[in-house]
Amino acid sequence: MGAIARSAANNITTSGVFTSNAITNSSVTGITVLANASDGITLISSQTASASASISFTTGIDSTYKAYKFVFVNIHPASSATFDFNLSTDSGSNYNVTKTSTFFTAQHNENGTFAQIDYETGADLAQSTSFQNLCRTYSADADSGLSGSLILFNPSSTTYVKHFIARTSSFNTIVRIEDSSIAGYGNTTSAINAIQFKMSSGNIDAGTIYMYGIK
Repeated sequence: MGAIARSAANNITTSGVFTSNAITNSSVTGITVLANASDGITLISSQTASASASISFTTGIDSTYKAYKFVFVNIHPASSATFDFNLSTDSGSNYNVTKTSTFFTAQHNENGTFAQIDYETGADLAQSTSFQNLCRTYSADADSGLSGSLILFNPSSTTYVKHFIARTSSFNTIVRIEDSSIAGYGNTTSAINAIQFKMSSGNIDAGTIYMYGIK
């Protein structure tokens, strides 16, 4: 690799651009190991719902990562409902962290007759321990569902409140796409070590949630 590296280095211009002679068949075939090209995000675990009352992540949320990203793929409700979450400071014994949040939606009908952006006063929280909505009520039709993500920042901090940002796309009960943007914070300086997702009523019929750690 030393000769290959020297050859490549000798074919870099003063502006840092490789010349056409830098990469050849011999230089590429001589490489046996590539450096870690990780983008800093690591899959920790995933859970798939099957008529599940809730999905909880009670392990893996610790000081290893500064942020945790939860990705929702085709979350389907057993009946029309909202998809919600709450946080825990006691490893899932209670999901009741006090939260303050904002909630906006952009909406558009399939037939193009309706489109608007709203601040949803009924979906935000003001120092409440209730579960936080991640969408408005959406359909349980066979082809319906919700996808999106939630990022929880620095949950292990014992100094700062715990910020979160979420973005979801859901199929409304009146044949309407809704793009929901939610942001807020858990008003606690205790470490967050568990999170739970559930429907406002009924089960999570199907869908997968992935938990990633972000360096």
